[in-house]
Amino acid sequence: MAAPKKSRVKKPAQRSARPATRSPTRTPQATGRTSTQARKPKTPTGLKTLQTRITKLTALLDVAKAMTAQRDLDQLLKMILDEALKVVDADRCSIWIVDRERGEIWTKVAHGLAKEQKIRIPLGAGIAGQVAATGKTINIPDAYADTRFNRQVDKDTGYHTRNILGVPMRYTTGEVTGVLQALNKLSGEAFTDEDAELLLALGANAASAIENAILYEEIDRLFEGFVKASVVAIESRDPTTSGHSERVAELTLGIAENVEKLDSGPYGGTRFSTDDMREIRYAALLHDFGKVGVRENVLTKAMKLYPGELEVIETRFRASRAQKHNGFLMATIEAMKNGTPLPADYQQGLEQELTEIDRFLEFIRECNKPTVLDSRGFEQLAEIGKLTYVDAHGKAAPLINELELMRLSIPRGSLDQNERTEIESHVTHTFRFLSQIPWTRDLRRVPEIAYAHHEKMDGLGYPRQLQAEQIPLQSRMMTIADIYDALTASDRPYKRAVPHERALAILDDECKHGKVDRPLLDVFIGASVHLRVRGTTSP
Repeated sequence: MAAPKKSRVKKPAQRSARPATRSPTRTPQATGRTSTQARKPKTPTGLKTLQTRITKLTALLDVAKAMTAQRDLDQLLKMILDEALKVVDADRCSIWIVDRERGEIWTKVAHGLAKEQKIRIPLGAGIAGQVAATGKTINIPDAYADTRFNRQVDKDTGYHTRNILGVPMRYTTGEVTGVLQALNKLSGEAFTDEDAELLLALGANAASAIENAILYEEIDRLFEGFVKASVVAIESRDPTTSGHSERVAELTLGIAENVEKLDSGPYGGTRFSTDDMREIRYAALLHDFGKVGVRENVLTKAMKLYPGELEVIETRFRASRAQKHNGFLMATIEAMKNGTPLPADYQQGLEQELTEIDRFLEFIRECNKPTVLDSRGFEQLAEIGKLTYVDAHGKAAPLINELELMRLSIPRGSLDQNERTEIESHVTHTFRFLSQIPWTRDLRRVPEIAYAHHEKMDGLGYPRQLQAEQIPLQSRMMTIADIYDALTASDRPYKRAVPHERALAILDDECKHGKVDRPLLDVFIGASVHLRVRGTTSP
């Protein structure tokens, strides 16, 4: 009986040793799993496939989040392209955008496409064009066996296409906005239905992101168009300042770019984002926008007197001259009637009076120029102000009235105090106008920056007399750019352009008087920022 018992013991031992792939110490009972669960590890390939799918889906979620934050269309398209390549394990991918107005699809982002190259094809042409036109996925396992494939493309590019997968990208409305196209599965096999499903999922997210990026670009173009139109409106009021706004913007950006290079000093470590630089540019371009609210005759006033006023004065002087000459003729006739000769020096005195009238009129013309008037000029003007002539009503009237005398007495420049106040009001008008625009969050400080470009570090600027710490850094940079360009710009009726070195000397003097930011002027000079608008040589 011992032999059979021994045999029964051996059989179980053989059964337990049979499954070589199973650990003898981890039975289904010991792990608490069912027998079905215990058999799962038999399919590592399926598990690997599932893990790969989960990884790809997770990556799709991650890239979807990234796409919503990307506003640059070129960067967004590149991001989508690279992700599509990974999702379907393709050799090359391309993104085509539908242009329904032109009946075309276009791409400038594709693997193998030269930089800056852009391709346009009719809607419905090629595989991508058919996907865009029909809105249906096209999966071609063997490109050369499919009549829809254009072999000429491979001949032209030298690339050998084996298989193609094209899926539509749809916006939330269901409209096809583009096509994602993949070429040549890396494994050498055809693209699968799962690849199409994953690419469609990516395309759905990509379509919304692309639509948003295009919309953002359109808003950008709208702002650009508005700004350019505003600059045209400003400069049409005073053509002699043409180009001033663009030059101030370019100079201000030049200062900002070089401030970023500073490692020490009050502005060491200062950085401006792309949005910050755009905000600075818009503020600089629009800094004089408020001039549309200033009367044109004041805005373009070249001399102390308005053209019509000088003509009136000249007419009075001609009348006075004629009256004196007529007086001489009448005296001569009267003397001849009476037989009494005129005094010997009578005609000489007349000639002296006429010469004096001509000299006074020439002096008024000189005083009318926007130059500095010295103390002797004030005295002579006061003397002329006492002269009279006989007006059309036969009454004595001054050759120059009080208003004309006041304007001719302007000590410097061409504007009297009221006119200067009106010109200075353009800054307030600028702020008021720009504040009406619903700027995006990244441009919300445009009105504030433009508002402060005439403020001075010593608190004596206008219109609010801000102290140094209250003036935005961007405005301080613009102040330097504005003064420099106003000094060196081409001749204007009311001033001559000054050379580069003289302009820097004036700015340096402004710094010494505490009006302009010294570290920023040092950056302007040290980096030769003026060359951005003056060419390679100083004027």
